[in-house]
Amino acid sequence: MPVRKRCFLWAMPWGQGGGASLFIFRNGVRAQVWACTLLFGGLIATAGFAAQVPLPRSRPAEAPHSAPAVQTDQPDVPADAAPPSQAAPAIAPAEPAPSACRLALTEAIAIAPSLPPIRGPGDCGGDDIVRLEAVMVSPDQRVALKPPAVLRCTMAMAVANWVRIDAAPLAASLGSALSEVDNFDSYECRGRNRVKGAKLSEHGRANALDIRGLRLANGTMLSLTDRNLSRDLREKVLHSVCTRFTTVLGPGSDWYHEDHIHLDIAERRNNYRLCQWNVDDPMPQIAPLLPAVRPDEAPPRETAEEAGEPDGRTEPPAQASDAADRKPPQAASSAKPAMRPARRP
Repeated sequence: MPVRKRCFLWAMPWGQGGGASLFIFRNGVRAQVWACTLLFGGLIATAGFAAQVPLPRSRPAEAPHSAPAVQTDQPDVPADAAPPSQAAPAIAPAEPAPSACRLALTEAIAIAPSLPPIRGPGDCGGDDIVRLEAVMVSPDQRVALKPPAVLRCTMAMAVANWVRIDAAPLAASLGSALSEVDNFDSYECRGRNRVKGAKLSEHGRANALDIRGLRLANGTMLSLTDRNLSRDLREKVLHSVCTRFTTVLGPGSDWYHEDHIHLDIAERRNNYRLCQWNVDDPMPQIAPLLPAVRPDEAPPRETAEEAGEPDGRTEPPAQASDAADRKPPQAASSAKPAMRPARRP
């Protein structure tokens, strides 16, 4: 017959705290087993401690309901801090994609950082604006624009191509390298020729450049409006700029372009182009104050004495008396009538 072991926990209150006894019955014999005592000792101690801790009072019915706490990752905000704005944050507009000109005008061609669009005043300004600082003729030759020119990208590309393909080889033919382009004016919000009320100039659209000359690496300054500069050189520059730009104004065009050359790429109907630049010859030398010496082979001049004209005048002939020279008038009857011309049919 198998042996049965049973553990019974018998508890009865002793005083206020209460108490408990542990007994084990084996085959009808009561014996105290220390193993069961160790097993249930912790439960007895916990029950006695819980009986001594007072329970909280029940919540009143009129108490407000509290919202459940929400776990957030935000740091604690002081109670007196101002509430955050309820307006939706402004979304910055997306930057436009680079233009085809901007992608083509790389640092291998020119140093021309992009600028923000120019808006006004009025119709002035435009998009795709760059600051043309220098043109790269080659990796080791850089032609600066002084001061840098503020232009549209398309105008900056036209200037860079002219410098790289035309102006730099022309300077090299003179035995030196091109180092600088003298920028007289680029972007400026104004009317044509700075006349008040005139039509908006291409300078106001960042579409024009005024240049006065080209400086070589040896220090020589080629003033393009200087009449003493080689005529052949000025004609070569004239031909090159009139090929690449739609508007060229220089000496002879008007009184506003006698000391510089205006270049722009304005678009006109039927692709009309305007090239007005008179390549004048050098000014003549100042005439001497005294007349030139008469050549020896010139015929001699006749003097007044030889011509019988003392004091430069001839004496009038003496007048005869009225009685000797006067003739009696003819009678009217003796005069023949004038012949009338015959009438034509």
